[in-house]
Amino acid sequence: MSTTQSRPMFDVEMLRRGIEDRDASALRGLYATDARMTIVDHRDQPSHPMEITGTAAIGEFLDDVCSREMEHRLGQVVVSADGSHAAYLEECRYPDGTRVLSTSMLDLRDGLVTTQSVLQAWDEETEAKPMTAGAAAAMAERLNFEVPDEVRTFPYGRVDIINVGDGVVGRMVLEPGWRWSLHVKPLAGTEWCEAPHFQYHVSGTIRIRMADGTEFDAKPGDITVLPSGHDAWVIGDEPVVAIDWQGALHYAEPS
Repeated sequence: MSTTQSRPMFDVEMLRRGIEDRDASALRGLYATDARMTIVDHRDQPSHPMEITGTAAIGEFLDDVCSREMEHRLGQVVVSADGSHAAYLEECRYPDGTRVLSTSMLDLRDGLVTTQSVLQAWDEETEAKPMTAGAAAAMAERLNFEVPDEVRTFPYGRVDIINVGDGVVGRMVLEPGWRWSLHVKPLAGTEWCEAPHFQYHVSGTIRIRMADGTEFDAKPGDITVLPSGHDAWVIGDEPVVAIDWQGALHYAEPS
């Protein structure tokens, strides 16, 4: 008689305990010995991100973060059905009210993190206190999507691009009838949308289907964190408008 051994799954409750209780020991236990962490923010830009390799160095970073007097809250967590990928949203607040928002994309092996890509932003109106030590506040900027730096169009939709600070923010406007696999896939040249997204949904309803079969609707007021490998389409008669802090850089560019 043969038996099938299931793959160990990522421990979401340990992640929650580690983040919300500032328990660095619990967080250390989630990483493989050869893990690598990459962080992108105002200081560590995409062209030269902060990279931390190995559990010892990652552990020191986690010790520093957990030692700070700040509140941490774990938001939405998504784990793929086969346990090979995960993503989560984390919200933090310092005693003076400064807020930090970060999203992480994880590659997993046997339930442990092998690579983690972190994108984070923080309030600039008060003295900035980012999770990465020594980052300086950016100069104040006021921009408007009505005067974008670039507009990329495709059937039934467009994305308005604004270059802000050290990054890119996009506004996606998708008309009824739009579907990624019909109207953007020919531009991307990939089977699924491979752009990871961190979005705030302003209006309309969009249905998202992950490559593993997970499916859900995003509606006004929702925040979605989507790892690579998904399709999406507009539901109903109202256009979808979403602000995207992560996936707009190369979205709808010809392959």
